[in-house]
Amino acid sequence: MIHKWFYKFIRRRTKPIPADEALLWKRRLSLAYGFIAWNAFGILVYSIYQGKADWAHYYGLKSDEEQAMPPAQAWAKTLGIKNAKVYRISGFKKVDEYEIVEGEEVRRTKIDTHPTEELQE
Repeated sequence: MIHKWFYKFIRRRTKPIPADEALLWKRRLSLAYGFIAWNAFGILVYSIYQGKADWAHYYGLKSDEEQAMPPAQAWAKTLGIKNAKVYRISGFKKVDEYEIVEGEEVRRTKIDTHPTEELQE
């Protein structure tokens, strides 16, 4: 929303235009906006198709090591979190769980097995 002081500032320094002229300019600007948005979408799709989806890696701003790093670890590094517990969730199920200790991924192995696996043996 535009603040009232800004609205008053603009209204004091400009003269009103007729409604039909305002409608004409609104249509022109909406067509220009639509054209620019459509072209921006086309450039985005073309860049992804050409393999430039991660532009930072493509232009050399991100190393191969940073590219291979999982997102959870990258965010922990960015936020300066040394120790974290990461849960991967797909839908309503927990898919994976691991810890980040001193910036390195640590996976704990489970000793116990699922009850249905014991029945099949």
